[in-house]
Amino acid sequence: MSIKVLKFGGSSLADAAQFQKVASIIHADPERRYVVPSAPGKRFSGDRKVTDMLYACYDAIQGGASFAESFADIRERYFDIIRELSLDFDFDALIPDLEKGFAEPDARDFAASRGEFLNGQLLAAYLGIPFVDAADVIFFRPDGRLDEERTYPAVAEIAKKYERAVIPGFYGRAADGRVRTFSRGGSDITGSIVARGVGADLYENWTDVSGFFTADPRIVTNPRVIETISFNELRELSYMGSVVLHEDAVFPVRTVGIPINIKNTNAPEDAGTIIVDASIAPVRAGRVTGIAGKRGFSIITIEKDMMNSEVGFTRRVLSVLEKHNISYEHLPTGIDTLGIVVRTELIEKISETLVKEIYEAAAPDTIEIVPNIALLAVVGRGMVRSKGIAARLLTAIAGADINIRMIDQGSSEMNIIVGVDEADFERAMRGIYVEFFIQ
Repeated sequence: MSIKVLKFGGSSLADAAQFQKVASIIHADPERRYVVPSAPGKRFSGDRKVTDMLYACYDAIQGGASFAESFADIRERYFDIIRELSLDFDFDALIPDLEKGFAEPDARDFAASRGEFLNGQLLAAYLGIPFVDAADVIFFRPDGRLDEERTYPAVAEIAKKYERAVIPGFYGRAADGRVRTFSRGGSDITGSIVARGVGADLYENWTDVSGFFTADPRIVTNPRVIETISFNELRELSYMGSVVLHEDAVFPVRTVGIPINIKNTNAPEDAGTIIVDASIAPVRAGRVTGIAGKRGFSIITIEKDMMNSEVGFTRRVLSVLEKHNISYEHLPTGIDTLGIVVRTELIEKISETLVKEIYEAAAPDTIEIVPNIALLAVVGRGMVRSKGIAARLLTAIAGADINIRMIDQGSSEMNIIVGVDEADFERAMRGIYVEFFIQ
């Protein structure tokens, strides 16, 4: 029998009604055998995600508040699910270990991970299948990276021991024995790790949308769903703001050729989006797969006559950023100019210091920091073999009466990134979408 691993996001498991939908999806296909749940998400607009509540609870307890009082609202969220599903589950038996863990210093990751841990316990009880603690099978190295040599054999043992199981997402065990989490949205990564570890034929990632869109549906009305996309294209779009799937979730399954299917818990009949290796992903007639973008950038623009002949100039400039632990996003250059695109939040409090230190390190003629920049990426595997993509992109932006502040094309020629003023961001995305997907 084939094996499918399913990951369900927070919106898919936000309340008892969603639990019932998830159970129906799992029971509809006997190949759906290993389930990775997230913590409960928002039930309605204005509601709070349980993970956010856990962070606040931990901070309150570390500040001297009582566990019982701080944890009360979280406990009630889970009790609502237990009552409505008529589950025979002793939630309060878990409280002593939770209280002990929350009281430990530097246990923020432990606290945050309990949303998935508790939801996993409830889902396993509701489905009537074993619960496997992720901390027992997913391990991190001392440098914080996944310990593949320990993790994948441990996950493989799950398939040998259990025909079906629930393994909570988002966390594992650090080298020092404590619980450690992935970055937010990391349950996607857990699902990918489990899929690889158990030798799955398909990794289904269930969320609240029917696949990966060609553009942000909050900006573009009814954008098309991408039926099939390559791992590389998806990573480019995810990094640039399309947040259906965590950008790092592709790595574990890509290396062994396991496809990912993005599916909608609330519309399980929809085909969703299949993510596959580039060797079998289609190259579209329009050559563009999707558009993504995000705000919150600044451009450090540096000018110096004869920059091109000054050996080590860029290295000296970047050494200043490295000193302050600042990474850059893009590095567009001219013969006498250098642009460094960085996240505004990383530099806004030290911008004057950076300017001073860059002057001291590299002696440029001028430095200007341009804030409030948004980046948009046009992504597609077929772009390298298609003439006129860049021209159409620039024409679309010019047609919307928008000034381009930066343009950068990746060396793989899979994407073209443009920078515009944040005030023009949404208008630019709509104009680009019309050019490549409507006309």
